[in-house]
Amino acid sequence: MCAAEAEAMTRGLATGGELMERAGRGVVEAAFARWPRLAAGPGRALVLCGPGNNGGDGFVIARLLRDRGWEVESRLLGSAERLPPDARAAHDRWAAAGAVGTLGAGWDSAAPRDLVIDALFGTGLSRPVDLPWLDRLADIAPGARVVAVDLPSGLCSDSGRVIGERAVRADLTVSFHRAKAGHYLAEGPDHCGALSVVDIGLPPSGGALRRIDRPAAPTKAGGHKFDHGHALVLSGGMGRSGAARLTARGALRIGAGLVTLGAPGAAMMECAAQLTAVMLRRVDGPEALAEQLEDRRLTALCLGPGLGVERASALVPAALSAPHAPGVVLDADALTAIAQDRALFAGLHPRCVLTPHMGEFARLFPDIADRLSAPARRGPAMSRADAARAAAARAGCTLLMKGPDTIVATPDGQAVVSAAVYDDAAPWLATAGAGDVLAGFVTGLLARGMAPGEAALTAAGLHAACARAFGPGLIAEDLPEILPRVMAGLSGI
Repeated sequence: MCAAEAEAMTRGLATGGELMERAGRGVVEAAFARWPRLAAGPGRALVLCGPGNNGGDGFVIARLLRDRGWEVESRLLGSAERLPPDARAAHDRWAAAGAVGTLGAGWDSAAPRDLVIDALFGTGLSRPVDLPWLDRLADIAPGARVVAVDLPSGLCSDSGRVIGERAVRADLTVSFHRAKAGHYLAEGPDHCGALSVVDIGLPPSGGALRRIDRPAAPTKAGGHKFDHGHALVLSGGMGRSGAARLTARGALRIGAGLVTLGAPGAAMMECAAQLTAVMLRRVDGPEALAEQLEDRRLTALCLGPGLGVERASALVPAALSAPHAPGVVLDADALTAIAQDRALFAGLHPRCVLTPHMGEFARLFPDIADRLSAPARRGPAMSRADAARAAAARAGCTLLMKGPDTIVATPDGQAVVSAAVYDDAAPWLATAGAGDVLAGFVTGLLARGMAPGEAALTAAGLHAACARAFGPGLIAEDLPEILPRVMAGLSGI
């Protein structure tokens, strides 16, 4: 953001003061668009201004609200003399017609208000905000809507983690130019409320983290079934085949030409009674798996869901040493087996995709997990994206870190967040078996020839889209069945 603003000013696209005016106007317009009742008539606002340019945005907002007839109280944390030049100019313009109150650690004056503007600290916060009332704005202004300028104060813009002990909880966060990683990661969504991103006329710029907004829908264009790949999913023993069957169904629905379930002899009858389009082969141990993998038409393999750690430990070496290196998805018990045997970890290769939740991630990468879980005392704090990048680089393969802020990272340092938050939230994915279906989606796309990173990211996006399309009451079995409708909608069919 600093670079984008500097470029805009160097190129004469805007002065710092003009950018501040645009930002303030954007906040007011976004708040009124979110709550039309507030736009209908003047209300009462409290504007909390910090010691930097975020505070300058606050003074612009205060002035604009006052110009609309609002009763506005502004309070400044720190001294006006120490404000940056643009923020000081905004302060002085407000102060010419309105008083500026002080703001400190002991301030907690409660009064009825319609709107509270948090313009204390935005992006780039590097230290805890020592204000005991910071997370109690709802108590200080009962019934008021809380709007954060750029980012709720106390939140790390790089990681979405609270620096220190407390941060503002906003009803609406209005950011500028582009969303920040902290809006989507970790505690960010819980503290940001709704998110609105305002264009303030900055030139296009890149970022360290991308977010997928709309997953691509894989299509089929002619050919026969083997042209779209053959996936093999390994099952656990009798009474434990359900997870692998969900995985196989997911792989088939997402378009793999053929899917075979490899089950031990004791589970063959159980699986045969449940399968129709998914084929069934007996795979008891590593020798049988190695024999199956001699078929060069097999293009993807998944093992882990419901497999059992002992069976996984026996089968993973054969899976990783297949002579023609199909894509390999390692999930659930396979991840635990790899965490327990570093020789298995050493066998990972670039065609692998690891799909851990945080517990499995901690077993695989305990030192990285410890750094991620350590309290955030300074900013920028380590983020889940940072952790995923480090893990993918160490493993030498793609990593899909599951969670509301699912991260896909590749060994070359790329990371993308597939976040089911804000207006497209998908909390119904918190159900048993949903991760098994996700592993199936990744496996099916690998079988069809997608690169591991692309397969993981597409699968994660479609997985969340299926949950949103189904809605409340979702169970894992629903995900493969609603996938065709979701893909048809994305393709415009």
